[in-house]
Formats: sequence, structure tokens, C-alpha cells
Amino acid sequence: MRLLVRRDIFAAHHPSDGGDTLYDLTHSSKWLIHDSYMSLAPMLLMENHPWLMKPWHYFSQCVRQGGSAFQKAHGREIWDFSLENPEFNKLFNDGMTCTSKIVIRAILTEYKDEFESIGSLVDVGGGIGWNMAEIVKSYPHIKGINFDLPHVVATAPTYDGAVTHVGGDMFQTIPNADAVFMKWILHDWSDEDCIKILKNCRKAIPEKGGKLIIVESVLKADGNGVFDEIGVVFDLLMIAHTSGGRERSELEWKRILKEGGFPHYKIIKIQALPSIIEAYPM
Repeated sequence: MRLLVRRDIFAAHHPSDGGDTLYDLTHSSKWLIHDSYMSLAPMLLMENHPWLMKPWHYFSQCVRQGGSAFQKAHGREIWDFSLENPEFNKLFNDGMTCTSKIVIRAILTEYKDEFESIGSLVDVGGGIGWNMAEIVKSYPHIKGINFDLPHVVATAPTYDGAVTHVGGDMFQTIPNADAVFMKWILHDWSDEDCIKILKNCRKAIPEKGGKLIIVESVLKADGNGVFDEIGVVFDLLMIAHTSGGRERSELEWKRILKEGGFPHYKIIKIQALPSIIEAYPM
């Protein structure tokens, strides 16, 4: 507890009568309460589970020799591991959903006017559909499609509103819509794979009026903003857990967007770790 108090995870109160030290929550630890709507506990449990800690033992080997630390640790890529392991699949989906609750609030607050003109929206890699459900709740005119691998959407709940779950592979084809939404998907993949995904996104939207809404970090390695350091930490997480995944700078985003069929873009900062990268085919 002494260490946690020094790290401002808990606050210590020393009774004047010399009784036992009492501990209280701080702003930091309030994010870890299990029954809180905005709890980050599922994300913490996921990242500290032995399944995701083991790849770190192969990190230096991965940096020197290449390859995936997760694959070296478990004999398969993280996506195949999730397919074969329902317990890990749930752990992963719960972790992603809890971060979505925080980020989607910032998106709906600071990007709200941009959803008005969208009639249909597909969330590529949408997991169990939390993002799409929240968007449709705020904009009931939108026909929402939650698109992910079949074994992922098989566990997705039914939401109120126009949300349809569709199983498939984003490397093959993506359902058509006025716009494509992707939150923390492209950072899981190499530049080459990202370009394949982006080309399929381009095919899924109309050339005129269509757009791609990417929610990802835009790295500033020497930046001193509140989220800049954690963005670099996430870069290491991608190396440990994916094969070729990485966080990207604006210059790196610009290159893969152009090669993927989106030569025009703008970056919108929001009060969250990721930014919104709005990209257009024309």
C-alpha cells in the first residue's frame, strides 16, 4: 500500500488517535472500480493477464529478429488465439468495450455535427457493437452495421435501435455504407495490411460524399501533451501483441491513406488518447 500511495493510486489517512491507517480512493483508482460505468478495470485485467504478459518475455527477441512476440509466446497470432480460446475472446472484448465507453463519449461530444449527414455507417472491427450502439442511440436516423469476425459478433448482444451485426473478414470485403468507422483497428496491422484494409474501405463507400472516420493515435514522439507519452507506450504494446502493428505519426498516416485510396484527410483532436482522422476519396 505504501507504493500505491506514493503512486497516487490510493490516499492514506492517519488517525490522530494512532489507530490503523485508513485508505481512500483517488482520482486514479476511481477508474478501477468494477461496478463503475466508466471503469477501466477490464482493460487492466486484460493487459495484466498471463496470456498478455507472457509475450513481453519475447520482446527483445522480437526486436532483434523480427516476428511477433505474441506468436513466439503462444505459437499463434493473437487473432487466431482469440478464435480458439473463448475465455480470451471474452477478456479481450471486455477490455475493448470499457475503453470504447470513454472514447465514444469524447467522439459524440466533439464530432457530433459530422454524424448528421450520414445515413448508414459500418463499424469495421466493431467488436460486440458498443460503439455503433452508442452512435445510433444519439443519431437514430443512422442505419448502423457492426462488422467483425464471425466468432466475435456471435457473442454480441442485441441493442435497441438500427444496429445489425455482420460477420466477415475486412481483408476480403466490407459492407457498403455512406461512411466507414474504425476505432483502434489499423494500429494492429502492418502498413501493407493497413493499405489492403483501406482499399476495401474505399470500395465500401461512395466516391462522392463518402468518408472514412478513423479513431487512432497520431504520434508526436517529442510532444508534451497529456496523451503523448501513453501513445508511445501503446506503440510498444502493439509490438508485443501484434505482427507488424504500430502507432503512427501524421506523416506515416498520410502515406498509407494515400496508398489506400484516401488522398485527402484532416485530423480532429478530441479529449481522449486517440484523434479522429477524417479521410476522403476525393
